Amino acid sequence: PGPWVTTWREQVMLNATGMGMKAEGEQLIKDTENLIKEKASKYPEMQGLKVVWVNFSATDMSQLHIYTPVDPRGAFLLELGMEYPESVTNVITDPDSFYLELSAENADILNDADILIGYGDESLYEAVKADPLLGNIPAIQRGSVVFIGNGTPLAASGNPNPLSIAYTIDEYLELIGGAINKIND
Repeated sequence: PGPWVTTWREQVMLNATGMGMKAEGEQLIKDTENLIKEKASKYPEMQGLKVVWVNFSATDMSQLHIYTPVDPRGAFLLELGMEYPESVTNVITDPDSFYLELSAENADILNDADILIGYGDESLYEAVKADPLLGNIPAIQRGSVVFIGNGTPLAASGNPNPLSIAYTIDEYLELIGGAINKIND
C-alpha cells in the first residue's frame, strides 16, 4: 500500500507479523471489527447516508480538499455504513489517490452529501457558511456537518487504528448522529 492509503487492518498485520504475533494481530482486527459493528448498530439512521470528508481553509476559500474513499478517513466512514455520493466518486480519476483538490466553483459536487466531515471549528464553519460559493452547499446551509478540532483527541479518529477507534468512536458517532439530526430539521 502507498503512503496515506494503508488501512488500519494492514497496519495491524504489518506490525503484528513483524513482531511474530500474527495470530494476536488477527484477533485484534476481529475485536475491532466487532466493536465498530456494535457501536454503529446504535445509529441505524447512518446506514447508506451520503458522506464526504472535505477540508476547507479559512485562509483560502477558492479551493477545497476531499479525502477519497481509499484514504483511511474516508474508508472508515464506509466501514461505519455510509457511502460517498456518486457526484464525488465520478470525479476521482486516480483510484489510488488519497485526496482530490477542487476549485470552489465545483463545490456543487458536494450537493448530494447528507453530511460533511472535516477538520475545523465553529469559526471555520461560519466562514464557509458566509462564502458565496461554499455557503450554497446544502449540508453547510443546514448544518449537517462534523468539524473535528485539530490537536483534539478526536482528531485521532481521522487516522483510524484499533487504539484510536476504541478511544474516539463514541464521541465520533455522537457528532455524526448530531449532524444526521440536522438533515431532517
